[in-house]
Amino acid sequence: MSAEPLLADASWLTSGGTARVLKLLNAGGEEARVVGGAVRNALLKLPPGDMDIATTALPEEVMRRAKSAGIKSVPTGIDHGTITLVIDGQPYEVTTLREDTETFGRKARVVFGRDWVRDAERRDFTMNGLSVDAHGVVHDHVGGLADVAARRVRFIGDPDQRIAEDYLRILRFFRIHAAFGAGEPDRDGYLACIRGRAGLAGLSAERVRMEILKLLVAAGAAPAVLAMADGGLLQPLIGGVAYSGPLARMIAIEHELGLPVSATRRLAALTVAVTEDAKRVAARLRLSNAEAKALDSMGHRWWRFANRDEANARRLLYRLGAERYHDRVLLAWSRDAGDVGSVRWRELAELPQRWTPPKFPLKAADFIARGMAEGPALGRVLTLAEDAWLAADFPLEEAALASIADQAAARVSRDQKT
Repeated sequence: MSAEPLLADASWLTSGGTARVLKLLNAGGEEARVVGGAVRNALLKLPPGDMDIATTALPEEVMRRAKSAGIKSVPTGIDHGTITLVIDGQPYEVTTLREDTETFGRKARVVFGRDWVRDAERRDFTMNGLSVDAHGVVHDHVGGLADVAARRVRFIGDPDQRIAEDYLRILRFFRIHAAFGAGEPDRDGYLACIRGRAGLAGLSAERVRMEILKLLVAAGAAPAVLAMADGGLLQPLIGGVAYSGPLARMIAIEHELGLPVSATRRLAALTVAVTEDAKRVAARLRLSNAEAKALDSMGHRWWRFANRDEANARRLLYRLGAERYHDRVLLAWSRDAGDVGSVRWRELAELPQRWTPPKFPLKAADFIARGMAEGPALGRVLTLAEDAWLAADFPLEEAALASIADQAAARVSRDQKT
């Protein structure tokens, strides 16, 4: 549809591994271009990110040329024309131009071609359908330049058809809009996503997890998630209530405190009110063990912070450790409808920065000296003494510790006699 020079700061195109791959494949009657997100990002003055390259050369020819040039090649998706070239540890996905002849979601039947227009037309969104050649010329066959300028995420061609080819494109529509779009989502695309929402049930949990977590860290995550919820697109994925208000507040809290964004924290704000929610979401999205444990910890009695009592907060910090404590405080804060700029909530959130819990000073030897025998009773007395020490606000004076030890030992001794 149009062609124009790429922005002048595209040094990534003319040097390093990208330039080497383009030079390798732009010879012998073949052509190669950088395609997709890297072109979009360059036009938006963002880092290019992952480097995808399309070529007229067949996969076998790509591998042959790579071998001759001493470049490692990996047939990561050779049936669909994709070879990954590795240069200085950096992967470059090279895919032969394609045309879909039949589509079965991710299992489309393709034929290789040499038509750049047809290859662009089979992609998902117009801003991802752009390509740039080795001379820095942007090729636009689908109206992507105008949509990049307007920050409009729009399906290429018929939105219903694009979605039917791969229902993950519903999630990608909102994720890319959250990252690169402006204003309301494209209406035609939004309505097509709603019409196609039944197809979400056939997606693998791993693919859904990846898109959801990427969406949650995007700049426009809050309005994009709200649009998904309004369209009935979230409930089928998480299997429960979506709390869009706490998500928006969690994002605001992160900004207020100057914290790096956390997909796990934001997922908890969106989905977790109790630990049962955490377990359900972890199972449905097949979260990693670390992600599942973090959600479960955040959801466990977060409301204990509601009174914002610092003595109670110190005990929780001692029990949870700094990271778990911090995340749980932030979840509780996100569920408080009050002012995000609350000084009291900030003080609780920043407690680990100004106070380090002391170690429990009483040892097994202290109770053996009081006549306790080794065994289950010794473990029980240590637990009782630690609980009493916490309730007394971490005293370290010898007299206070001796009193706590005496009372705990006496209680266990009485219990053993009854």
